Amino acid sequence: MEHPAALAGPPVPWRRLARVLAIRPDNLGDVVMAGPALRALRRAAPRARLDLLAAPAGAAVAGLLPEVDGVLTASVSWQKTGGEDVPVTDDLDLVERIGWGGYEAVVILTSFSQAPWPAAYLCRLAGVPVRVGMSKEFGGVGLTHWVPSPPDETHQVDRALHLLERVGVPPVEGRLRVRVPAEAARTARRLLGAGSGGDGHGDGRGRRPCALILPGASCSARRYPADRFARVAGLLTAAGLRVLVAGTAREAPLVEATGAGVPGAVLLPGRVDVPVLAALIDAVDVVVCNNSGGAHLAGALGTPVVVLFAGTEQVEQYRPRFGPASILTVPTACSPCRQFACPFALDCLDIPPEQVAAEALRLADERGGPWWRTPAGTRDAR
Repeated sequence: MEHPAALAGPPVPWRRLARVLAIRPDNLGDVVMAGPALRALRRAAPRARLDLLAAPAGAAVAGLLPEVDGVLTASVSWQKTGGEDVPVTDDLDLVERIGWGGYEAVVILTSFSQAPWPAAYLCRLAGVPVRVGMSKEFGGVGLTHWVPSPPDETHQVDRALHLLERVGVPPVEGRLRVRVPAEAARTARRLLGAGSGGDGHGDGRGRRPCALILPGASCSARRYPADRFARVAGLLTAAGLRVLVAGTAREAPLVEATGAGVPGAVLLPGRVDVPVLAALIDAVDVVVCNNSGGAHLAGALGTPVVVLFAGTEQVEQYRPRFGPASILTVPTACSPCRQFACPFALDCLDIPPEQVAAEALRLADERGGPWWRTPAGTRDAR
């Protein structure tokens, strides 16, 4: 007989709720992939204020999700590694902040390897009466609505929608969507040199077709080596693309190592915030990146993307599904490893730069046609 706690719980009066909190305290890409679930919540609770509790990296992209009304930014204790010192007062402060929100329901979004129970108990202490989450294991009264997990290989978007469907929220299409602010788009056009004359083709997407390389990732085990990224950048430049390389201030050494020796490369270490990054991704012809937030922004914006996918995760959980994408990875016996640093030689990313560049050029050709690699001023009118 099924344990009664495995049932989804009593009906939730979504349409009558006034304040709902969603929790996804992970990286930028995880928040982007939460977008369809937030869209489903918005439709189910149209009168509610919908807030998102996110880590600083995720909070930076929350403003691009049309469904989100407000953001609680927190570096939560249950996302820290065991070696980090996290004062108990951090949890107590977060309980108080959630309590101030007066939320009537909370939806805790997790990946297959995460448990909702720490967040659930903090929300219980904060007085949130409806607490929805999903996991493989039973954890007591922290959740009022406990949904058993689907198979591990389920895509992160589908996983979140599965959770909501089990508590009475009608499903929506799983397409990712972000909203690029007008000011960010103007900044991106300035960075690309659109409309400024000079040597470009001036097709409205930049001076000439552009590739954006994002060499960073949340941990070293996910990063394609910078010297190989540099080789990719050089090959793309030689093929006629203008190359931009971007990253956070912390990723400045990676940005410099990738583009410093590439003629004409535009290096943007720590110079663009997330809205401008999204605008750049929207404007270029192809993105080359690791399995990181940039890949999911590209998927949300329909920009072709080449993803260097390390063996830290299962590809099917994170694959871009609605835009042109090429996933490059090398199968290894140790994958998925869930490691922050590879103890071996990063064999899962042993991908020749020539293959990466060829895929980027193929996607760019499919997007704009081979006309863009003809000499300036000689392309046919479209």
